[in-house]
Amino acid sequence: MNETPHVEGSVAQLAAATRKLEGAQSARDGGFYEDAVSRAYYAAFHAVTAALAAKGLSYSSHGQTIGAFNREFVHSEKLPKEAFFKLQHLFEDRHIGDYSATRKIDRATAERDIADAEWILEQCRALIEKS
Repeated sequence: MNETPHVEGSVAQLAAATRKLEGAQSARDGGFYEDAVSRAYYAAFHAVTAALAAKGLSYSSHGQTIGAFNREFVHSEKLPKEAFFKLQHLFEDRHIGDYSATRKIDRATAERDIADAEWILEQCRALIEKS
């Protein structure tokens, strides 16, 4: 059976999300908390991209992707509002971890972000399985 391009893209994005989540866990375990939150965000971002791809949707920017995720899955009540809030704080923590020289990420923040990214990944997998 041939998979449609959007299914193939969805599977590839889920695989990327899983790798990024593993990278976040490794970074956390090594004490690299800024890298851990960055990888956690990208795990969630790839999961969101996978859910959108399963619907045949793709976007060229993070902002567009996050907005579409909110519109397609949160506003439509396929996911609870906390999905958007988790994704939003993951994005903000990634920005701090990647770009701030003065604000630091601690282990507790890295732990929370990894747990939230894992939750988003599982929610997106469930959405894809339903479609």
